[in-house]
Amino acid sequence: MSAEASDTRMILVKGAPGEEAFGKLFSEWVEQWESVGKKGEVAMVTIGDEPVEGREDVDRFKELLAALPEDGEPLWIVLIGHGTFDRRDARFNMVGPDFTAKELDEWLVRFSRKVVIINAASASGPFLDRLSRQGRVVVTATKSGTEVNFARFGGYLAHAISSDEGDLDKDGQTSLLEAYLLASKLTEEFYQSEGRLATEHALIDDNGDAKGTRSEFFQGVRAVKKPKGGASIDGELAHQLHLVLGEFEKAIPSELRAKRDELEKKVFELREKRNQLDEDAYYDQLEELMLQIGKIYAEAERRLQTKGS
Repeated sequence: MSAEASDTRMILVKGAPGEEAFGKLFSEWVEQWESVGKKGEVAMVTIGDEPVEGREDVDRFKELLAALPEDGEPLWIVLIGHGTFDRRDARFNMVGPDFTAKELDEWLVRFSRKVVIINAASASGPFLDRLSRQGRVVVTATKSGTEVNFARFGGYLAHAISSDEGDLDKDGQTSLLEAYLLASKLTEEFYQSEGRLATEHALIDDNGDAKGTRSEFFQGVRAVKKPKGGASIDGELAHQLHLVLGEFEKAIPSELRAKRDELEKKVFELREKRNQLDEDAYYDQLEELMLQIGKIYAEAERRLQTKGS
C-alpha cells in the first residue's frame, strides 16, 4: 500500500472546468475543502488540480481508491465540477475520460468503512440512486439527471463546511448534515434574490433507501416532515460526521464517541416509531437512552476540566 493511500480520509476530485470562469470557481471550492481538511488534520489527496504526465486523472482516482484500506475512519469523496446525463448513465466530467455513477459504485463496493460521496456537479441526482447503500452518505447538487445547468450548490457547501456559520446546533463543530442544510438554504436564496427559477435541488441520503431527503424536511437539524409512502427520513448518520471536531467532542475518547453515536442512532430510531408505542413506554425508553448519553458527556466535561486545570 502506498504512503499516499495508507491514511487518506478525503479525496477531492476537480473535474474539467469547461470555461475559465468555472475553473476559477472550482479551484476556490477545492481550496476551501483543503483548508477545512488541514484544520481537521485530515489526510487528503486532490486529483485534477495539477496534471500528472502520462496518467489520466480518472486512472489516478481509481487506483487511489483501490489502494485504500477497506475499513477504518470514514472516507470523504468530494466531486467538484460538471456532470452530464444521457438518460441512461450519469457521468462526472474529468479532464480526459469521464467516469459514471455505476463505475464509482463498483470502485467503492469493497469498503466496509463509512463513505461520504458528495457530487456537487450538475445532473448529479442519478449518482444518489446508484451509490445509496447502508454505511454511505450521498449528497448531490441536483435531484435528477435532467437538472443540467451549472450547479452553485457546491460553492455554498464548501463555504458551509468551512465556516462557523454551518454550526446550526451551536455545538462547536459543523456536521455534514448541517453543511448540507445551510448550503441548500443559501442556494435557494440565490435563486430567489436573482428572481430566477431554481434549476438545482440538492438531496441527501444516508439510510440506504436511494430516495434522498430535501432540506425543507428539516427544522434546525431535526426532521419535521415525513416522506410519502412511509420512507425513512435521512440525516442521522450525516449529523454524526465531522471533518473538524469541536474541543468538547475531542474530549470524548473514540470508543465512547462510537458508543454515543450508537445510542444517538437508537434515539433516532425510537423517535421514528413513536406513533407505534404507548406514550409511557416511549418516554421510559427515551429517558434511559438520554441518561446513558448524559454519562458520556459528563465524562467529556470532566476530562475538559482536568485538561484546563
